[in-house]
Amino acid sequence: MTLDTHVKAFLDVLAAANRPKVWEVTPAEARNMALAFAEIVEAKGVPIGKVENGTLPGPAGAISFRVYTPVASAGQLAGIVYFHGGGWVFCNLDTHDAMCRTLANESGCRIVSMDYRLAPEHKFPAAVDDAYAATQWVAAHASELGIDRDRLAVAGDSAGGNLAAVVCQLAKSSGPKIALEVLFCPATDVTADTQSRREFAEGYLLEERAMQWLLAQYLPTDSDPRDTRISPLQAADFSGLPPAHIHTAAFDPLRDSGKAYADALERAGVKVNYTCHEGMIHHFYAMAAVIPYANSNEIGRRGD
Repeated sequence: MTLDTHVKAFLDVLAAANRPKVWEVTPAEARNMALAFAEIVEAKGVPIGKVENGTLPGPAGAISFRVYTPVASAGQLAGIVYFHGGGWVFCNLDTHDAMCRTLANESGCRIVSMDYRLAPEHKFPAAVDDAYAATQWVAAHASELGIDRDRLAVAGDSAGGNLAAVVCQLAKSSGPKIALEVLFCPATDVTADTQSRREFAEGYLLEERAMQWLLAQYLPTDSDPRDTRISPLQAADFSGLPPAHIHTAAFDPLRDSGKAYADALERAGVKVNYTCHEGMIHHFYAMAAVIPYANSNEIGRRGD
């Protein structure tokens, strides 16, 4: 395995900049760092047919969302409820704006990008409760949003991928019907001791100490990290879950647990399209300004 040359160059720049690590700052400072990072790495000027902002009633107050209608489309479309990453602590609708624009255009789907309550102000299960409530609301209001309820998917990256997987498991017994789940470098098991987590613990953007810090912000002290709402890979039964597209990155500490989730689904008879992107690191999919491979066309040519 060899790091992509653009990825290596970017990691070298980050190392030389000697920026503060996430565990060395406050959650508020981490959020500002995430916004600044997104401005540097995300694609610029991605065209979109239409963007609309709104709020929906959540279990503890209003949840903000943003609807993306792809270029040159009209009428009712397949829909994707999208949950941003950020370790359950940082990122928001703005940090993932370019990615959602690209996803809408390339998929031809109407994307409903969701905010959710963040830790440490709102610890687990607040994010899960918001994500599930938001998915139920979108399903119930699909026609108003211009979405075909029978073609409703959920998607997310990193911690958002975790939430998307958890939503699918909750919806399996209580609805709504989900046609597809799309996971980008998902966190599927916070207890996993895997080769990728050990091998890429430092120096590959997402680091082990950062993951431990994020979990400390997210989880109450009395929580069980094996709870399937925290670690969906710990579920006893994966049958009946929706088909899945799962993407991992070769140099991501979450690679092996993402692959393990794909394997668990396949063993249960779920149709899975799994791709491990060679030479890539965690979050590469949202870094098109510095990693040419993150261009959607490149990703599509190498597996979708």
